[in-house]
Amino acid sequence: MLNRRDVWLGLFLLASLAGIVVIALMVLALLSVDGISISPKSVAIIEITGPIIGSSSVVDKLDRYMKNDNVPAVVIRLNTPGGGVVASQEIYETVLKVRQTGKKVIASMDAVAASGGYYIAVACDSVVANPGTITGSIGVIINLADFSELYQKIGIDFSARKSGKFKDMGSSARKMTDEEKALLDSVVMDTYEQFVQAVSIGRNMDPDQVRPYADGRIFTGRQAKELGFVDELGTYQDAIDLAGIISGLGKNPPILKEKRDFFEDFVLGGISKIQRFVMEQSIPRLLYIMQ
Repeated sequence: MLNRRDVWLGLFLLASLAGIVVIALMVLALLSVDGISISPKSVAIIEITGPIIGSSSVVDKLDRYMKNDNVPAVVIRLNTPGGGVVASQEIYETVLKVRQTGKKVIASMDAVAASGGYYIAVACDSVVANPGTITGSIGVIINLADFSELYQKIGIDFSARKSGKFKDMGSSARKMTDEEKALLDSVVMDTYEQFVQAVSIGRNMDPDQVRPYADGRIFTGRQAKELGFVDELGTYQDAIDLAGIISGLGKNPPILKEKRDFFEDFVLGGISKIQRFVMEQSIPRLLYIMQ
């Protein structure tokens, strides 16, 4: 039978182990962040993988590299179908700020760089895609669910007391009115025009040149280059070489890539998947995403 001393000893050992793990994670985090201040001049790599849920992680990295004299260029590696409108726009705007400091930013497209991913790409100095990359999907969508008939069948009745006629617009408990549909359409189209404008400016094209291809369609990397939506066909290494050349570091430059740790990969990655599910199933959100 355990005595009090054994119990306290066990708790102490568990607390000590937890403390060691926390300290180790903090040290790794500091090394991955502060280590960039002592590295030689390098091309920094930022990866955007999976649905774009939030912008803070990418924006924080761009801010650090923008202030670091040892980073004259950044390559943004995109493997994403897009995601939230605001998150995509915040990354886009931060890329433009980085370029305003004189640093170069290259977009490198992996398997998929569509919708919000393409929105980010057009902010860069140059866009490099593989011939088989899936890109484009220029457009915006709001996903809404209507479960009203199902609710009626299973005997669920909803009642909303609201301050205005549009307050519960998009509720899954009832069908939308024509007036509500028109209002949502206006919001979608305004957000769409923001996308068209970003592409028009980034690709130096007239908006009327963009719109015929901005209907949600996708392109291969080769098709996108033929249409003027991509600058070069090439690999990830080709994008790094281009960043090195145009920033004065030369071909095959040193690269700076922050290590992802267990916390970022598994904990934050898991949270992102849950957020994506909630984003798609519950509250209506404007999305720059390939469906």
